Amino acid sequence: MATYKEVIGTAVTNIAGDSPTTVDGDIWYNSSATNFKFNLTTTFTGWTSGGSLNTARQQLSGAGTQTAGLAFGGETPPPVTNLTEEYNGSSWTNGGTLTTARNLLAGAGTQTAGLAAAGNTGVGSETNATEEYNGTAWTNGGNTATARGYLGGDGTQTAAVIFGGKSSASNQVAITEEYDGSSWTNGGNLTTAIQGMGSAGTQTAALSFGGRPPATTQTEEYDGSSWTSGGAMGTARYFLAGAGTQTAALAFGGAHPPTGATELYNGTSWTSTTSMATPRSNLGGCGTQSAGLAFGGEPPTTGATEEFSQGVSPFAAWSSGGNMGTARYALAGAGTQTSALAFGGRAPSFTSGTNSTEEYNGTAWTGGGNLGTARYSLAGCGTQTAGLAFGANSPVSPQAVTEEYGGTSWTNGGNLTNGRDVLSGAGTQTAGLAAAGGGSSPGTEEYDGSSWTNGGAITTNTYSRGMAGLQTAAVCFGGGNETVNTEEYNGTAWTNSNNMNNGREGMGSAGIQTAALAFGGRPVGSTGNKTEEYDGSSWTSTANMGTARYGLGSGGAATSAAAIGFGGTPPITAATEEFNAFGPSTATIETT
Repeated sequence: MATYKEVIGTAVTNIAGDSPTTVDGDIWYNSSATNFKFNLTTTFTGWTSGGSLNTARQQLSGAGTQTAGLAFGGETPPPVTNLTEEYNGSSWTNGGTLTTARNLLAGAGTQTAGLAAAGNTGVGSETNATEEYNGTAWTNGGNTATARGYLGGDGTQTAAVIFGGKSSASNQVAITEEYDGSSWTNGGNLTTAIQGMGSAGTQTAALSFGGRPPATTQTEEYDGSSWTSGGAMGTARYFLAGAGTQTAALAFGGAHPPTGATELYNGTSWTSTTSMATPRSNLGGCGTQSAGLAFGGEPPTTGATEEFSQGVSPFAAWSSGGNMGTARYALAGAGTQTSALAFGGRAPSFTSGTNSTEEYNGTAWTGGGNLGTARYSLAGCGTQTAGLAFGANSPVSPQAVTEEYGGTSWTNGGNLTNGRDVLSGAGTQTAGLAAAGGGSSPGTEEYDGSSWTNGGAITTNTYSRGMAGLQTAAVCFGGGNETVNTEEYNGTAWTNSNNMNNGREGMGSAGIQTAALAFGGRPVGSTGNKTEEYDGSSWTSTANMGTARYGLGSGGAATSAAAIGFGGTPPITAATEEFNAFGPSTATIETT
């Protein structure tokens, strides 16, 4: 039998322990453990194929996110088109058509609140038409002051900014305009008149990069009133696309010649990363720096879609665990994947909720001590042997009751200052955190093991939000009306962070402020099985759950690598799933 050296041509290094390098694929012999080992890469950054547009086209625009994208306008070629398509993370479906067919237009907003501005209706025929999309149909908005094509655009449907472009009357322009949801007003001009640039950001923190003539590496940053120069791109190009924010932008594609070059901007400088599989220009784009979407373009005219992910674990997966004894939803959870606690909840037979408690050992659930107050839509935190349950709806009004679990039974703790339900919880039994929810004055409250006191006001004070972390370092996300908002708490005040990729409510959550996990949630049809990882700055999509659901209980260790989700609806289930994202590590090679 041939030896490894005879086959490969290199001897295996003999090390008494782990390899001193972290190079992917390194193989060595661990003489201490008497086995072979190799380094296993755990994160992926790059482009993967998505579902193609139904109608291949170029010179189109986009809005939204990687899992809720919007593509509109463009040409087939020719003529120009009024087509709109919506992306759900895997495939495109046709949406309502634009009133004014056009290409080379600007886009902003989301899939259900999009904005289309200016563009060309034909060769040398610019328009100043603005249209607003509600997820079904386009309606006319206020006209731009300057008709133009080849322009950039950022922001939302009610707070957008457009800049640059080409007007047949004056060639390329430096004009900036701002939209308030009904009319456009002039903003500060670009320092350089330019067309065919990429764009990212918001109305008060916009980014323009690339463009022509000639092909440039120029970057400019807008603060809501004036533009200043930013770091130069690595690849000069025009007719490119962009995504993200002013301090976390993604630039991809462009000409000339057509390129798949991709760069990341950190607010100061650009760095190159993995290129798209299909080099192209005149493409559409949307999303974030860590979850971008590229679609359409030329040459030739294409419907190809690619998804960009940064720092996602290709080895992340959900697997089935043991079913709960009692199927339910709107329950709470605490603990870790191998030592979890489930309590409260609701099913059709529970008029006022249940007091049932169950404990999980990583394989099976067993009954624990019952809650003193049967309830649902409550929050929880802590561990299996030191859990905390607070708030609830039982039977029809928000509750303030708090209970502490000692591993066998529940005892009463201090009541919340403000009774509430569908609230969020994090922290420990002696340092708990309650935030948002339903009720007269939900706010933020902190628990010291005996009583609750008010904390800093939360910006997005809504119900059914996810939360992870500690009393002094928490992150809260999503919530009522499927919001994407994310906020971080430092023990005193909440500050806004980057949005989730998928707006949702009633999701499961686990982890800490700098390594959180969100999974499931409503609407079930689009987000019920989706999972996202938060790194303390931005969200990236990872492996889907096997069972789409909302109102589930959850728990997890102090990283996003070992989470658990259980229960939920619809239909009401007892299913349990376990999440594992194999972190930077090594794997053992079997030798038998």
